[in-house]
Formats: sequence, structure tokens, C-alpha cells
Amino acid sequence: MTTTEARPTERKPPQLVDMSWDPITRIIGNLGIYTKIDFANREVVECHSTSSLFRGYSVFMKGKDPRDAGFITSRICGICGDNHTTCSDYAQQMAYGVKPPPLADYIVNLGEAAEYMFDHTIFQDNLVFVDFCEAMVKATNPGVLARAERTEAPRGDIHGYRTIADIMKAFNPFEGEVYKEALKVSRVTREMFCLMEGRHVHPSTLYPGGVGTMPQPNTFTDYLSRLMRVIDFVKKAVAMNDDVFDFFYEALPGYEEVGRRRVLLGCWGAFQDPKTVDYRYETMNSWGKDMYVTPGIIVDGELVTNNLVDINLGLRILLGSSYYEDWVNETPFVTHDPLGNPVDMRHPWNQTTVPVPQKRNFDDKYSWVMSPRWFDQRTGDHLALDTGGGPLARLWSTALNGLVDTPYVKATGHSVRISLPKGESLPETTLEWRIPQWSNTIERDRARPYFIAYAAAMALQFLEESMGLIRAGETKVFENYEVPDEAIGCGFHEAVRGVLSHHLVIKDKKIANYHPYPPTPWNASPRDMYGTPGPYEDAVQGQPIFEENGPDDFKGVDIMRTVRSFDPCLPCGVHMYVGKGKTLTTLHSPTYGANHG
Repeated sequence: MTTTEARPTERKPPQLVDMSWDPITRIIGNLGIYTKIDFANREVVECHSTSSLFRGYSVFMKGKDPRDAGFITSRICGICGDNHTTCSDYAQQMAYGVKPPPLADYIVNLGEAAEYMFDHTIFQDNLVFVDFCEAMVKATNPGVLARAERTEAPRGDIHGYRTIADIMKAFNPFEGEVYKEALKVSRVTREMFCLMEGRHVHPSTLYPGGVGTMPQPNTFTDYLSRLMRVIDFVKKAVAMNDDVFDFFYEALPGYEEVGRRRVLLGCWGAFQDPKTVDYRYETMNSWGKDMYVTPGIIVDGELVTNNLVDINLGLRILLGSSYYEDWVNETPFVTHDPLGNPVDMRHPWNQTTVPVPQKRNFDDKYSWVMSPRWFDQRTGDHLALDTGGGPLARLWSTALNGLVDTPYVKATGHSVRISLPKGESLPETTLEWRIPQWSNTIERDRARPYFIAYAAAMALQFLEESMGLIRAGETKVFENYEVPDEAIGCGFHEAVRGVLSHHLVIKDKKIANYHPYPPTPWNASPRDMYGTPGPYEDAVQGQPIFEENGPDDFKGVDIMRTVRSFDPCLPCGVHMYVGKGKTLTTLHSPTYGANHG
């Protein structure tokens, strides 16, 4: 089949082959993808996502001093630990009834903006784009590479590469220009982060009630000077990604079906507005809407809710195919929220984690990841929301809400406009991310560089606001508080790869229950008690295969692109070793570099 032919529509007798990738490379943690592939009809007919990790943070948080929660939960992940600290502090501030001074909130926002820029850049350019680089495309779709060599890059005037193949070559691991430059950018953005949060990745200056960062003028000018050094790289990244992804749609008709699933997106919001946030549950709907990334649940393109109270009350933790005992017969920790609304027994506030190690069985239980779902009261459905890798849901929700309106970022109702100032070589630039037709592999990946630009643009505003406070003499960054005897709190934030919530119950000044819900349980969840597959499974199952290789030398690049488009990060899933097992088939996903394979 040439690269421009339409895919044949007539069905052939199936040629089914079991294929597994366990562990998947170029991600953090342990993820296995087990598939049945029909090579005659070039499609994935079945997919199971499994993690062999159980970490048990919710178990050993019990009885701890709640003030330690941020420092302990930051160790959930060696990648986005600061997102956990931030979210934990939000939950604690609600429980303690404390509002940090405005400058402290801006410092947290600046740290998180740097983290988004750092993490998304290193993931997109040094991990995801290996699947689209010259070496990988040559090994999996030589016909596509030949076409890329003949195709002019439409945005070459911005990024400087003449053909699509030139861009692909620039992403070759360890050798390509962009691959190497991204590593340098990641160092600069990490320095920006450390200026605000002390160290990466487990921040030393974030506490409930404020921050320990010394708010001197040079703290912010040092951050700004680094930001301006990477601003042109951000503009080029958007242009290169758009060129390559547009080319894939053109070169492989039907590629929009790769990783496509129903639009079921969740975003919990990020970047608090210090002028209005007070962290009280009773006012959470109001200050939640004021976040500079707007929360929202999107079903089939429709914004179902942007109310964080509704989002919180709709959370359900289902078990189904995960290795745990149910807790519905236990005594609930929380029967009603502070507004008097009933709280479901399957809400994280009421969850009890009882691990039950057992042999993996794809007809029954096969993963340590639970199955978070959102209960849609309109339909009675438990929705398997995904995060679109983080940026897709954040941009989609912010665009549809149309609430963000700043000098640098504006949501229009159908798009997000991002304005970046003049850099070292490129002029002032306005980028526009538009709501796409599909929630699929390419659009998840495309959204990532746009959100890097979004974080850079918002950082400029947070810097201006911070400097204004310092000039006015408002340098306070911490507010005292008392730990109450009994309280509940919830924090809502966006980890790099999507929705993050922390749910806290305090009794006798100690943690009685604590459950963090990062994006990975949402995305990597197995089939739930209703048989609904998790987003990885759903996105891979039924997708077409475009790779030109047959079963004997199959790399699974289309499957890997789909899974990696969600930005899998498994440490926050689970971690347990259950003894010796038998490996039937293990195919390591390809990684090019020093040994080329």
C-alpha cells in the first residue's frame, strides 16, 4: 500500500497475533500493554493495560501529621512531585482554613509554569518525538519518509528546516539538533523552577499557608531572563510539531483514527488567581472558575460542568479488574460535604485501600491501577474520562469556557490565543490553538507544545503581578494557621499529564484518610466493574495499524504513539512484586540511540 492510497474497506479473514509490550520504554514506571492484532485487516482488536506496581501511599499516610502530607506525597513521583506538593497544600489550606498571601500564590504559579515547560519539553522532544523521528519512520514506514523528503515544511520560515524529513532528522535521539537543544532548554526551565520552589523535583519551599522562597527582586528577574532565553524555542516547537502532524494526516489517510476515542475529557484547573481564591470549599465553585486554566468536564464536545464542587462530588473509585477488596461495607469517613451535599461511598474521601495480590488474569483482575470514573447524573453513566495527556483537556476546557482573558492568553469559546513577546531572533508571535475534530493520538501530542507556550505566556503575567506586589512592599509569603481537631479538605490541580486531586480527612489532628488521584489512574485504568475499558485500552483497541512491517519485525509504532500520547507516568499508579512469573512473549518497544534498537 502506498502512502497516499485509501485503506481497503473489505474485510479479510482475520490473522490474529498476540503481542505485548511490557515494560514499555521511554516512560516512567512500569506499564504493560497486551494486545491482539489482526494483521490481515491491519487493526488492534483487543487491548489490556496493566501495571505491576503497588505503592500504597493511601495506606501509610494514615496517622501522620497532616502538615507532612505535602512532603510525603511529593515522593509519589520523581517527575511531577511538585504538582503533588502543590495539590496537597491546596487540600491542607482548605482543611486548616488558611489563605496564603498573594505573593505566595504567584510564586507557586511561577514554579508550576516552569514545571509544565520543563516536563512537556523533555517528554515531547526527547521521548514522544522519537516515535516520529527519521530513524523510527525509516524503520516502520519507509514510504512515508520518502514522501517527507520531498515535502516542503510550510512553516520553515519560523523553525528553519526546509523539508518535513529535515525536521524528523532533527529529532533523532542523541544526534538531532532539536533533540539536543531540548535537553538544554530543560536545564534552563528547571533552573526557573528551582528559583521559585527550591529544588526539583521535591520542592523544599512549598508549605500549607505559603512558601519559604525569599521574594527578592532578583528572584523574579533571574526567572525572567531565563524565560526570555527559551521563548523562541517555544515558538519553533509549535511550528515544527504542526508541520509534522499535519504531514502525517496528509501522508497516511485515515491516521486520525489512530488513538481516537470518544471526547471524554477532564480538567481540574490550574494557576490560582490570588485576588479571589480563599481555598474554602463553600466558595470553590467561584474561585475555581477564576483559575487561569479553567476546570471542566467535556463529553462529546459539550462542556458538562465547570463547577469544582460538582466535579468533586461526581468522583467514583471503581475496582473491577484491579487487585483490591471493596470497601463499600466499611463505615464512611465523610457522609456530607461542607455544603451539606451527600458524599458517595466510592468517593476518595471514603476509600479504604485493601490490596489483594493475585495472578494476572485478563478475564478477571489484571492491574494494580484502580478505575477512577466520573458519575454523570444526567445519564447515570460512570465516565472513563481521560486527560488527553494533560494539555488537550486543559486547552479544550479553557477554550470552551471562554473565561480566561489576560494580556497574554485569551480563551475565545472555540480556541485559545497565546501571545509571546519578541525573543532573540523571532518577532512577537500570537499562536492560536483551535478545538480539533478529534481526541486522538496526534491531537494529544499537538496540544503539548501549545501548552508550553501557554505556560510561558502566563508566567510573564505572574512575573508582572509579583514585581508589582514587591514594589508596593507586599512581600509577605506565609500565613500562620492551627491544625484543627477534625476537618476535611480537597485540592484540585493539574499535574503535567492531567487531572490531580488530593482528598484529606483529619481526626484528632492526625490524618484519618488520604487519597491522591493523579492522572495515571484515570488514563491507565483497567476495565471497571461495568466492563468499561480505561482510556489507554479504549484508545488502542480498534485502532488501525499503518506500520509497514509484518508480525515478524513488527515494532508496534502506532500503538506506542497512542500510549505515549497520554504521557504515561506510572510511579503514581502502584508498586508490588508478587514472585516469579512466566514471560510468554515480550517485545520491547523500540528505542533508537547509542545501540540503535
